Amino acid sequence: MSKLIGKISQKMKNSKPDQILSFGASISHVEGLIPLTIGEPDFNTPTHIKQAAIDAINDNQSHYTDSRGIEELRKAAVDFVARKYDIHYDAKSEVIITVGVTEAIFDTLAAILDPGNEVIIPTPAFSPYFNCVEFFGAQSVEIDTSKDGFVLTPKALDETLKNHPKAKAIILNTPNNPSGVSYSEEEIKALTDVIKKYDIFCISDEIYSELNYEHEHTSIAKYISEQTIVYNGVSKSHAMTGWRIGVIYAPADIITVIKDVHEYTVSALTANAQFAAVEAFTNGRDDGVKMREIYRIRRDLLHQGLTEAGIESVKPSGAFYIFAKIPDRFGDDDFAFCRRLATEAKVGSVPGSAFGKAGRGYFRLSYATSEDNLKEAIRRIKKFVGEN
Repeated sequence: MSKLIGKISQKMKNSKPDQILSFGASISHVEGLIPLTIGEPDFNTPTHIKQAAIDAINDNQSHYTDSRGIEELRKAAVDFVARKYDIHYDAKSEVIITVGVTEAIFDTLAAILDPGNEVIIPTPAFSPYFNCVEFFGAQSVEIDTSKDGFVLTPKALDETLKNHPKAKAIILNTPNNPSGVSYSEEEIKALTDVIKKYDIFCISDEIYSELNYEHEHTSIAKYISEQTIVYNGVSKSHAMTGWRIGVIYAPADIITVIKDVHEYTVSALTANAQFAAVEAFTNGRDDGVKMREIYRIRRDLLHQGLTEAGIESVKPSGAFYIFAKIPDRFGDDDFAFCRRLATEAKVGSVPGSAFGKAGRGYFRLSYATSEDNLKEAIRRIKKFVGEN
């Protein structure tokens, strides 16, 4: 151990590891484990997209690119959301390409937050939201959505904003990780009516936008673009998690500030990965449709299996997760339950508390895996629950 370890920043001393990743690592040693933990598509990146990257390498696209992303990619990303979701941006000034949505979250919060600010987060929610908010000296204000089917209601949002005048932003995620809930157009419009009354940013994480099962995706930016910062990308829609391509769409003056943060940390993105993303957004525009239909089958299989096991869950309308209620007889210590599920049933899951206070007593399962794995996981879960 370095003798200087005690001199690291107080901010990092107080920081916490990501609970999703750390819990997954803590059970990874279990022999024969079926890991339903990480949101990692089990599909491979489509061949035509991989070929675009190979062509870029052969064309010597191996130099620094524009820090905002190559022009072709920014144009393709803008065209993609315009065609798909009827939201419109200027490729020159209102979009920036990031190293996945994880970087987008960090850059955005660095750009807008001051110590003492508050950020409204409907929970359960993706854990890096909390980590980044706290890293910049702000406070997360959680709204428990568990009693409303994991849907943020306009009433709950309005009451929270009235009681928290220090709120600088609200973070929405639809379709949602971990609940799989996707907001309908009517629900988005109702939230819009509340948000536009307040001078706050609306950060809309839409990385799962192509994985909607019950209705078309609606972006809140369609109605309040001047307040909204949208995240999207190719990780989930095109099975490109390892390519690390995220996109931020926002008003030009906001993008300018976010770009500065991006340049402090990244400078420029990997060139050939950007050319692959151009192909994904253009010729691969509908690649996610086939994947979505396979996920739908898996969703139905897992939801039915959990129901048969006596485990309650809201049937997901998007993404590829099920957020399930731990049976009462096991108590509400979700970390203890998930450890037992891993070591005794050999099924990997994520404790609900990793996603905020509203997640206590729940556990998340990812169905981004094969039907065979899901069928075996269901068999093991049924046996585990039945014997305890």
